[in-house]
Amino acid sequence: MIPDVDEDGARRGRTRYTLTDRELGHAWGTCAEVEGLFGQTGRETYELFGWVAEEPWEPEVHGWIGREVWFVPEDGALDTWLLEDAESLGPHPGTDGLVLTGLDDHLPPPEDHHGTVLLHDGRRRLGSCRGFARALPPGRMDPPILLRGLAPGEELRRALEAATRPALDLGEAVLEVRDDRGEPFAELLLWVTVSGRRPSALGSDLIDLELEGKLSALVPEAARPLWERRLAGVPRTTGTWTDLDTRQRWAWLDHVLRRPRPHTGVDRPSGHAYELDGRHVTDVPGLYLALGEAVGGPGGYLGANLHALADCLGGGFGRSGPATLLWRDSAVAREHLSHALAPDGRPYDLFACVLDVLAEFRMRVTLA
Repeated sequence: MIPDVDEDGARRGRTRYTLTDRELGHAWGTCAEVEGLFGQTGRETYELFGWVAEEPWEPEVHGWIGREVWFVPEDGALDTWLLEDAESLGPHPGTDGLVLTGLDDHLPPPEDHHGTVLLHDGRRRLGSCRGFARALPPGRMDPPILLRGLAPGEELRRALEAATRPALDLGEAVLEVRDDRGEPFAELLLWVTVSGRRPSALGSDLIDLELEGKLSALVPEAARPLWERRLAGVPRTTGTWTDLDTRQRWAWLDHVLRRPRPHTGVDRPSGHAYELDGRHVTDVPGLYLALGEAVGGPGGYLGANLHALADCLGGGFGRSGPATLLWRDSAVAREHLSHALAPDGRPYDLFACVLDVLAEFRMRVTLA
């Protein structure tokens, strides 16, 4: 649950969340608290047979491995594919296998594959296995979504009064989230099937509305503390992400990417001088967070990969036309980002590629 933390009390708290009909645009209602937004559904589990680690990575490692783990079949019989937000559950008991979980690429692999497969995380080679198979985890149900203290709109009141069945299908909706300053924070798509309702303890005219778990994509559990931190509002100073680890930086960047931008499309005039603080550009999300803030200020966005960087440099994200960028402490990024791996495992220089994209879009960079 994300509670209301606004100093203005109930008035602002009751409009933290707005549930809006996606097609017709009317508000089904507003509320202060929501449960069920965070979780891990959609993850798949794989057992890697005959795991051989690439030193210094240890086969007994547990926990998060990387944002992207690429599987590269050595014989080319299977296309390279991606396991996102990968975690290791450690060795499979009594075997030489390793168990991984993560989010499948949009084109998942076969149920099993026999043949040597190399694994890497875009930065280092992790190891290899002689095959893998999908392991079916225990069946899981999506958690319900509970809107606490909902002030229902007229359309919702009428729909609830006219309902003849316990479950009420309201179709597609958007859950709009605002931060403590009333600024747009996030928009989540969901399919609204009301499975229960009851009077709310938060007010005599309010209800607690339970929805079946139909959120299009749960917010990763790892992002919960960042959401609670960012609900205070868009940062007023740059660098508020620098104390985060790589996984949390990715979660921060994901939020920066998805945050609604009422002012998108406004660019500074040509010739503007930007400055990038490169002291904390020690990983890929740190690179794009620093670039986004250099051009767009606190909470700014300028892409999350090379293609998105090029799109943003084309205009609408803070700059337009020729400009200059003073990249301070650029040696940090050169050290950490010069040795990267493409999805197929080929090495490339990410730092040099970023400089090439900036130059292509007439951003003259001075490395300091």
